[in-house]
Amino acid sequence: MWVAYDHTLNAASRNMRRFIITEISMAPDLTPGDRIMARRLRRPRRGLVVFFEHPQRPAFWLVKRLIGLPGETVTIEQGAVAVDGTGLAEPWATGPTSPPGSWQIPGGHMFVLSDAREATLADSRTLGSVAIEGAFRTSFRYRRARM
Repeated sequence: MWVAYDHTLNAASRNMRRFIITEISMAPDLTPGDRIMARRLRRPRRGLVVFFEHPQRPAFWLVKRLIGLPGETVTIEQGAVAVDGTGLAEPWATGPTSPPGSWQIPGGHMFVLSDAREATLADSRTLGSVAIEGAFRTSFRYRRARM
């Protein structure tokens, strides 16, 4: 999911950023038009919604769910996600997860997935693990999109 990054915050506040959701890959939790205040990701935890720059497209921001932490192995088999061999309960995910595979997460990186798995593969399934440094986490939604 691509998100619009709002550059209007003071340059001194590098720890906070505003984002506007523009696509549906995180639905139903986040929908187009939602406005999110995010803060720098300091302590990654599974289940957080995170924002990060696309690894191959600078200034192109994505928003995803943090699934795997440094040193873990994420496996997708028969539509289900497992971390280090233990099935992951994902109340946020819609539909089965594909394609099958296994990913070892190096130090300083995280494994992220879209909530609406059928909507996009633009996550760690195709990008690989992404750097924690420079990432942000949702702090709060300050305007919900009108449906």
